Amino acid sequence: MTTHVETRQAVHPDHAKGMDTQALRRNFLAEGLFARAEIRLVYTHYDRFVVGGAVPDGADITLDKIAETKTATFLERREMGIVNIGEAGSVTAAGQTWQMNKGDVLYLGMGSGAVTFSGMGRFYITSCPAHRELPCRLVTVDEAKEMKTGAVETSNKRTIRQFIHPLVMESCQLVLGYTTLEDGSVWNTMPAHVHDRRMEAYLYHGMEPESRVLHLMGEPQETRHIFVGNEQAVISPPWSIHSGAGIGGYTFIWAMAGDNVDYTDMDFVQPGDLR
Repeated sequence: MTTHVETRQAVHPDHAKGMDTQALRRNFLAEGLFARAEIRLVYTHYDRFVVGGAVPDGADITLDKIAETKTATFLERREMGIVNIGEAGSVTAAGQTWQMNKGDVLYLGMGSGAVTFSGMGRFYITSCPAHRELPCRLVTVDEAKEMKTGAVETSNKRTIRQFIHPLVMESCQLVLGYTTLEDGSVWNTMPAHVHDRRMEAYLYHGMEPESRVLHLMGEPQETRHIFVGNEQAVISPPWSIHSGAGIGGYTFIWAMAGDNVDYTDMDFVQPGDLR
């Protein structure tokens, strides 16, 4: 079993304005997160947020310690949200084992120790610093807070499911859920928004191999774009919009960390004001 960690530095918006396609992808797109019998992490300097993937492939693989945090265990001063986007599997931590079906979300509180992934799941990992210990909790798809939004007329009819969220459970600063577009809808999160109080990461999945999402990023008056494939993630700085449109159906997992856990804390930007 191999654990691979990549570090991403924070980027000033003035720097991002001058980036070409390759530089944008190198700084903001996380590819190849899901590899057989490996744990792959991207450690960002946006609120010290980590995204990654674990694919046990029927065996056991364990995330315990990485050099980037300089702590005895990865979760010594962190909390974690895990989403199973694959077949059934299990996660063991803090002396407990949770069975996870596709779409289930597991919250692990600070101090949970080593984390072992098992079975045939494909586990998406998110993590951020925490300031106190909170109970671990498995939130199944049926237990999530569901919200319908958007409209056929604006091509953005979608279902939002909130898991690690104040309406469902308590966390330190991690907020996580996912959004699924309905048939015939392609736009996500339009009108666009920014929130300078929090960073955000998007993992796009459930896509056909040939499909892509045109992910829009950048300052509202200085937008850029990245074409994103299945099981690829975009790291969104606090100054950037995070929106897009896809070719075919897709789901995106959104996860945030920062000054608050208020999901509605958004500074909206109307389409007519985008440049």
